This record gives sequence, C-alpha cells and structure tokens, in this order.
Amino acid sequence: MHITDNFDAGNIDVINLENKKDIQLAIRPDVGGEFFQWFNFRVTGQVGEQYILNILNAGEASYLEGWENYQAVASTDRQHWFRLPTSYKNGKLTIVVDMEYETIQIAYFAPYSYERHQDLLAAVQLHPLVTLEHLGETLDKRDLTLVKISEDDSNNEGNDNKSKHNIWITARQHPGETMAEWLVDGLMHSLLDSDNATAKLLLDKANFYIVPNMNPDGSARGHLRTNAVGTNLNREWLKPSLEKSPEVFHVVNKMEATGVDLFYDVHGDEALPFVFLAGSEGTPSYNDRLARLRNRFSEVLKIASADFQSEFGYDVDAPGTANMTVATNWVAERFDCLANTLEMPFKDNDNVPDAETGWSPERSIKLGEASLVAMLAVVDELR
Repeated sequence: MHITDNFDAGNIDVINLENKKDIQLAIRPDVGGEFFQWFNFRVTGQVGEQYILNILNAGEASYLEGWENYQAVASTDRQHWFRLPTSYKNGKLTIVVDMEYETIQIAYFAPYSYERHQDLLAAVQLHPLVTLEHLGETLDKRDLTLVKISEDDSNNEGNDNKSKHNIWITARQHPGETMAEWLVDGLMHSLLDSDNATAKLLLDKANFYIVPNMNPDGSARGHLRTNAVGTNLNREWLKPSLEKSPEVFHVVNKMEATGVDLFYDVHGDEALPFVFLAGSEGTPSYNDRLARLRNRFSEVLKIASADFQSEFGYDVDAPGTANMTVATNWVAERFDCLANTLEMPFKDNDNVPDAETGWSPERSIKLGEASLVAMLAVVDELR
C-alpha cells in the first residue's frame, strides 16, 4: 500500500506501513509547533482489503475533546464525503478503512482546496454585481482577495452619506476550518441568484465585502490554525502587522475605508457538536441596541435553519472582559456594529444528526444560504 499527502492542504507523516492492521501515522504540526489537528492524505491499497490506521500523536493534538465521538471523513471521488469508523483511546486515533476502490482520501473535514478557492473567485467574477479586489500578498506571496458584491459602485468607500449598509464576511482565519469556506461558497452563490428574492432585497439595502479565505498560506500548507509563520490570525486584530499577520492588516485597512455595519466571521469548532454564535457581549461599548440586533439575528437564523441553535455554545464574556485581539470583538468595538462569530462542528451536528456524513460541505452551504435570511431580518435596523 501507499500513503501520500503530497498535494494541496495535505498533512500526514508516515511512520510504519508494514502491518495493515497497525499502520502508524502522525499529524504534522503547524509552523511553530503550537497547533495541530488537521490531517489530509490519500491511501492507495488493494480492493477488498481492510486497513487500520493509527495516528499515534493524536493525544498531543490541540483540542483533545475534539476526538470525542469524532469520525474521520473520506471520499473516493473527492466530491462526496462520508464518515469512517473512528475511535480515540490512550492517545491514539484509530481509523478503519475498507477499500472499495484502489484509492481513498481521508481528512479531518472535507477539504476546500486552494485550487477550488481560485475556481470560486473565477466563477463569481463573471457576475455583473461582483468586483474582485486584490488586498495584498500573504507571506508566501499568495493573493488575499476581496469579493465585493454590490448593485451600486457609487457607494464604494467611506462612511459619509452612504445610502447602503456595508456587510463584511470573513472565513478561514483558521485554515483547517474548511467548513467556513464551504458556507461562504453557498452564501455567495445564493446572493448572486437572480431568482432569490431574499438576496435581491438584501442587495437593495447593503453592499457585501467578503473574504472567502483569510489564510490561504495556512490552507495550502495543511495547517490547522495558523499562517505561514505560525501566527493565529484571530488574535491579531488589535495590532496586525505586515511581518506576522498581513492578512489581517490588509483587511483592517479596507474596513477602515468602507466602514462596517454588520460583521460575520465564520469558523469551525473542534469540540462542540453544534452550530452556534459567539457575539461581542464582553466589549466595552456593548449596548442594548447591539443586544437587540444579536437576539433578532439569532432567532431568525433558528427559523431559517434547523441546524442552528442557541442553547449550547461558548461562555458569554462578562461586560468589559472581551479579548480585543479577536476579530468579532475588535470589529464590534471599532465600528459600533453587530458582530458575530459563527461556529460549525467538525463532528456531527447533534441538533440534527446524520450518521453517514455528520456535518458536511452540503450542510455548510445550506447554512450560508440561511444566513442571508437572518441578515435581511436586521439590515434595516443596523444604524
């Protein structure tokens, strides 16, 4: 048999292939060694054979609770992703593979490759409402691209006398959280659908500024959480720099030029098997207006998508205790706007479980479409 990770976003180290019932592997840490949990590799073997893969360093991964009730994803055609029998015990993650075809790709979650990212940008730019803007380069010299979707280019920049609100959406600050770009994929295609009345009404009221992949270097390198030099971008918003976090630096500069009326930062959570929001309640200037907007957004999203819930999530920060280096908190405070982090699971969604696929690209896409309904519910009240 053969195992390789020599492709975009690949990550695995092969330790020993001699025993098909005990194939020994290890996840390669992000640059800097602080984070690891993402894996993505291809197995070539004999049809009809069973292989047992053991990831030996799983017990040293960043989020051990992420292995509880976790099932690895796999695909034989790189289109449909399903779950494999997976267990975690004594620091070892064990994945059982029954070979129906000669090759199978196995990953922590369904990958959204850098090449697919380029395909997404190329596809949406054909729409007359779309403008692509090069914000700057990453440390590995990749493009950081902004997708602007607007019916009126006269409202390009600035906060003065603007007739429309500016909605900002960012995804994949943490590159291993690929479900975030799957969601943005669905959201953008829904927003550009001429038969979607929700989208048409939203675009009458708002300009959209979307960064589908905030961390293209980490994505291509097969990182879980950091960029090319090991920086966690979602701890850089207070003082971003070209040396450590050019991705955040360039996005902040553009936000300063446009203003922000609603911010939606899309993520995935390793441990919690739910879809939920994390807001800006702990910021110094959080107020009743923002609380009402957040509650309205949450309640409508629950109606728009049965995948979303508000019972389970992160502990809410006490007033004035928010970490201001985090995107949602910094943007909320800087622009006095509604800001939320959306979290999706790597596992199944216990709200509406699916034993075959767990949380999936398809459900992420649908949640992106539903997010537009929640945005429409609050857009008239943003200012």
